[in-house]
Amino acid sequence: MPGSLRVPAEAGKPPLGARALIGQLEADELARLFKTLASDTRLRMLHALERAGELCVTDLAAELRMAPQAVSNQLQRLVDRRIVTSRREGSRLFYRIADPCVTGFLDLGLCLLEESGRLPNRAGETG
Repeated sequence: MPGSLRVPAEAGKPPLGARALIGQLEADELARLFKTLASDTRLRMLHALERAGELCVTDLAAELRMAPQAVSNQLQRLVDRRIVTSRREGSRLFYRIADPCVTGFLDLGLCLLEESGRLPNRAGETG
């Protein structure tokens, strides 16, 4: 696996090896975060948002072939964790990824799956 996968510089976070060993509070919060991300729907939403930059609920629902209400419900979980944020334009809300670490997390997860042979290497595909 490439050694260049790191926390994005714009996140301003120290590398994992330089951090103190996580305690129970940090482990509990990580577990809650991973539970939020442990949803195929939410992972697909995050990837769609990363690819587009930002999308309204209607466009995101169309992209994922889901009902807008279902998308809205799942987005709320991501907003509650401050993973996604929104801006209003008229009567529409546009959502985007708020945390720069999310993109690296998704990249790392796909890399791990590709390197372990669980997924074919699809780097460079845009479809």
